[in-house]
Amino acid sequence: MQRGAVVEINLDNLVFNLNLIRERIGGRAVFPVVKADAYGHGAVEVSRRLVSCGVETLAVAYISEAVELRKAGIEADLIVLFDPEAAEEVLRYRLTPVVNSMETARGLSSLAVRLKGEIGIHINVDTGMGRLGFSAGEVVSSLAEIASLEGIRITGLMSHFSDADLSDRTVAAGQVERFSEIRACVEEMGIRPLCHIANSAAVVAFPESYLDAVRPGLLLYGCNPYSPAKVRPLMSVKTRLLDIRRIGKGMSVSYGRTFVAMRDTLVGVLPVGYADGLIRAASNNAEVVVRGQRAPVIGRVCMDLTMIDLTDIVGVEEGDEVVIVGSQGGESVSVEELAARSGTIAYEILTSIGSRNRRVYTGGDRQLSGRGGVNESC
Repeated sequence: MQRGAVVEINLDNLVFNLNLIRERIGGRAVFPVVKADAYGHGAVEVSRRLVSCGVETLAVAYISEAVELRKAGIEADLIVLFDPEAAEEVLRYRLTPVVNSMETARGLSSLAVRLKGEIGIHINVDTGMGRLGFSAGEVVSSLAEIASLEGIRITGLMSHFSDADLSDRTVAAGQVERFSEIRACVEEMGIRPLCHIANSAAVVAFPESYLDAVRPGLLLYGCNPYSPAKVRPLMSVKTRLLDIRRIGKGMSVSYGRTFVAMRDTLVGVLPVGYADGLIRAASNNAEVVVRGQRAPVIGRVCMDLTMIDLTDIVGVEEGDEVVIVGSQGGESVSVEELAARSGTIAYEILTSIGSRNRRVYTGGDRQLSGRGGVNESC
C-alpha cells in the first residue's frame, strides 16, 4: 500500500469558479494567485487550465515559482509578489516584479541597463498591512524617482488588505481610500498604472475595491469562508484503511494516551500522518468519512499513521476508501471544516496536504452547464 493520500483536483470546478468570479466583477481582469504551488493544487496544471480559459496574468510569490511556470510553457504575464532579487531571470523569463523598496527598483534598473532590456514593474503600497511596500507618505515621491530610472516601466500599482477575511470593513475601506488617493496623485504625474488590491473576500463582499483587476486565491480553489457563495471545491483527499483492530474499554490509542476508549472500540489505521500534511492539531478533533458515515480521529496524529473510530460503521473492511476531504455517499468534510476542527485556516490545510501527496487531475473540455448560467467550459 502506498503511504499518504491521493489528492484529486477537479479542474472543471476551477473553471466554474473562475467564471463565477468574472461574472461578479464585470469586465475587470482576474489575476489568479498561484503561489505556493497553487495553494497545493499544482501550479503548472492549474495555470495551464487558467490560461486556456483566457487568463492573461498570474501572480506568484518568488522568481523560482515563475521560472517553473515559464519552463512548463506558461506564456501569461507573471507578477512576482515578494522577491526583491534583481536576478537575470527577471529579464530572461519576462517577469513582472513587484517593487517594495527603492533599493529593489535601482537594482532592477541596473540589471535592465546592463542587459539592454526593459522591465515592467508593479509598485506595492503599504496601506495598512505593515509587511512590505512603500509607505503611503513616501510612495508618490519614490514613484517620481522610479519613473526616471532607465530600463524601468511602471505598469501596475497594488496593495494588500490587512484583514484577509475583511472582518472589519471600516479598516478595508480606509485602505481603499488611501490607495485611491495615491492612485490619483500618480495619475497626475502622467503615470497610468493598472491598479489592484482586491483579494478573495473583497471579490465576494467589497465591490468598491475591484479597481482594474482582482487577485483571488482561496475563492478560486473553491473555499469560501466569507459567505455562502456557490464556489465549488477543487480538492478531494482520499486514502484507504491500512488496518483494523479491536481494543477493550479503558485501553488507549496513540502517543500520550490522549484517547482512552470508553467502550470496546474498533480502531481503523490510516497510512496518513503529519508527514503527509494531516496536521497534528487534527488529533482527537477531525472526522473522516468511511462507507458514507463519519468516523472521528482518535488519539494523536502520528508522523505516518492516523487512527479513527470505526465502531459504529457496519461492514467496514481493510482497504475501504476513507475520505479526509470531500464527499462520499451523503456525507462530506470540507477543507473549512477540517481547518476549523484543527484550529487553523483553510490555506494551511490546502498547502500542507496538497503539496505532500500524489495528485490526480480530473476534468476536461466537457460542456457542462452550471447553476446560475456559469459553466465548467471556458
